[in-house]
Amino acid sequence: MSRKPLGRALISLTSLLTAVGPYRADWNETHVYNPAWPPHAKFHNGQTMSLGLALGVTSLWQLWRPSSGRAGLDAGAALASLYWVTQVSALAYPGSRAVDPPGKGFPQAKVAFPALAVTALGYLLERRRLARG
Repeated sequence: MSRKPLGRALISLTSLLTAVGPYRADWNETHVYNPAWPPHAKFHNGQTMSLGLALGVTSLWQLWRPSSGRAGLDAGAALASLYWVTQVSALAYPGSRAVDPPGKGFPQAKVAFPALAVTALGYLLERRRLARG
């Protein structure tokens, strides 16, 4: 009897957060309904939210499709991580800030770094499970 895929379940948590989190964080007066945001900024916010949904759903499909194996694990973990890696990397762009008005800190770190850590742990656990056969 094979062990339950705890690693895939952990990555799935990140995938669900990736799919739903941007909508929970941005579908409000600070982003989508912010009258101070120009239409092009709202376009890119919508693009980012839709990207999170697409990455999360595709990650889940890769992880749980029949006979996904190692390739599905690799793709699922990469897809679950991309949104969070790009969120952290956004701070490197000229004039970029994590909050408006410009403030201190990176509040998104409370979600981005744990999501990446959970995905990494899930990946390592699942790799170990697959290696045992």
